[in-house]
Amino acid sequence: MSSPSPPGLAPGLPGAAEGARPLTVIRLMGPAFVAAVAYVDPGNVATNITAGARYGYLLVWVVVGASAMAMLVQYLSAKLTIATGRTLPEMCAHRFGRGTRLALWAQAEIVAMATDLAEVVGGAVALHLLFGIPLLPGGLITGLASWLVIVVQSRRGQRPFEAVVAGLLAVVLIGFLYDAFSGGFSAGGVASGMVPRFAGGDSLLLACGIVGATVMPHAIYLHGALVRDRHGDFRGGKRRLLAATRLDVSAAMSTAAVVNLAMLVVGAATLGVRAGDSIEAAHGGLAAALGPLPAMLFALALLASGFAATSVGTYAGAVILEGFVGRTFPLAVRRLLTLVPALAVLALGAEPGEALVLSQVVLSFGIPFALWPLVAFTGRRKVMGELVNGRVTTVCAVVAASVSTLLNAALLWLTVAG
Repeated sequence: MSSPSPPGLAPGLPGAAEGARPLTVIRLMGPAFVAAVAYVDPGNVATNITAGARYGYLLVWVVVGASAMAMLVQYLSAKLTIATGRTLPEMCAHRFGRGTRLALWAQAEIVAMATDLAEVVGGAVALHLLFGIPLLPGGLITGLASWLVIVVQSRRGQRPFEAVVAGLLAVVLIGFLYDAFSGGFSAGGVASGMVPRFAGGDSLLLACGIVGATVMPHAIYLHGALVRDRHGDFRGGKRRLLAATRLDVSAAMSTAAVVNLAMLVVGAATLGVRAGDSIEAAHGGLAAALGPLPAMLFALALLASGFAATSVGTYAGAVILEGFVGRTFPLAVRRLLTLVPALAVLALGAEPGEALVLSQVVLSFGIPFALWPLVAFTGRRKVMGELVNGRVTTVCAVVAASVSTLLNAALLWLTVAG
């Protein structure tokens, strides 16, 4: 699949005037909600529920901190493209040598495969919980569903695609919020979970998984393309579009943060260590504690997240390939490139929950390779012009990239030492 070529400025969108009337700004919103789907995928479900079941509210601070980090980096990704007309992969290809460019592309493809693993496995598990479909056929159905959603984008344009994805995101939001409030939760526990701390190496592993599931490398690569494909070349309207992007990202990432927190609350309030910490255990625990409706909504939310997130992941894979390598593949071929490893994991009979959590750890290792170039580019006036980051933004971006890098280094040390 190739990333759709910019359609040009849509009528009534960015124009020569820089005034940003509220209704005009709202009409420019949408791309961030597509990116936000990557932050509420089945990998998030697995890591957040596991964290809640094993450690209660201990890692609430990780969810909140990762969500704040996600809000910043998605904004910077969109800002880079608004300022330069290039996505992050295209900018890396333009600025770096061939060896660096190909190395970044290789790790980005591994990230894309880990992403698809989580989303296809999650969709397969949801279909099994809802309809009893075996995991391997369920993975095939999930892959086909994602392909159909991307067909909407390639044939109907960006707005219908955004509408489909936003509808699936709404299902995820409603399902997990209903379950979180139905199960009850401790406000004091959530407040105490805001104090940064760990409880051994396993909690650090889960923290890295939460960060990897929340700050998604492929979404960082993708966001600029979403903005460009929706709004064209931005001529004459960069300031207005940047203002709309801030609102878009704030609303979308806040929604994703609420969903992620609800996932952890479901694990902490409804499951606990005795009930188990897998997705199947969460479904069974909800059914036993609250009845069939919360369990069904949980499975529907998981299915919607799998369908939507794997569609967005396929889109991101095309942006990664075209940006770093300058090549495109047909939609079906691009879909198969990352689908095959996920189907192989299902065929080999791997435990779905463990596969989901480990996939998020792999994703966390890809974050620095996306973040550090993004921080460097958006902090350079020669690259960004008048849209260059201010000092406070640069400091916050450096802190976010540093925290991610240090978490991964600590996890690697614990793995080797253990």
